[in-house]
Amino acid sequence: MPLGHLAVIGGTGLNDLSDLDITGQEKVTTPYGEASAPLVRGRLADKPLVFLARHGEGHRIPPHAINYRANIQALKQAGVQAVIAVAAVGGIREDMVPGSVALPDQIIDYSWGRSHSFYDGSDGGLEHIEFDPPYDESLRQSLLDAAVQAGIDLIPDGTYGCTQGPRLETAAEIRRMRQDGCDIVGMTGMPEAALAREAGLAYACLAVNVNWAAGLGAPGEGIHDQIQQALETGMDKARQLLRAICR
Repeated sequence: MPLGHLAVIGGTGLNDLSDLDITGQEKVTTPYGEASAPLVRGRLADKPLVFLARHGEGHRIPPHAINYRANIQALKQAGVQAVIAVAAVGGIREDMVPGSVALPDQIIDYSWGRSHSFYDGSDGGLEHIEFDPPYDESLRQSLLDAAVQAGIDLIPDGTYGCTQGPRLETAAEIRRMRQDGCDIVGMTGMPEAALAREAGLAYACLAVNVNWAAGLGAPGEGIHDQIQQALETGMDKARQLLRAICR
């Protein structure tokens, strides 16, 4: 697809784009408040790009407290047309090994108490958006094509289960999520994806598997130990893929 004005939302492990040739940054205020961090404008592989740190500067905002509406609205106000959201997740399906990167095609929302829609009744407007598939298929295909051309291993599908956080899940919760059909688990996939759809932005998620979900790792291996080992590997693949799609 022609990507138009592209944005990257960075999550845990991607609080900035080190190879972004920065041309400026701006703090954006929206009708929903301020975005998590200033929008950083620059060029990646000579393509104009906007970067937004989802958790704020210094990774200080927990998943349940992120102002998702302000973030998406800020990108829309900046003229963004397509959003690639990078997120650290835990693997549930057998091939979602730590260090791998997946391109989910479905999502199940277990979060609560978040502002899930721009249509909150404050202005009398209401629209029931279509949300299947929840990710933009054209943007997903562009990412898949870029991965093939760059020789990057990318798992082409998966169902993202979005939990509330900031705590990690119990083994029993992961067993339930597996029964529900979840392949990966994260804390920031919703309402970000739905808000992007409401705002008319093409949206896809790059899910970096940084650990096995609770109860699925090797006996005696702590989840935080797995995260430290896999985060750098997976995020390096994500950065390579972002460069590839910008080329």
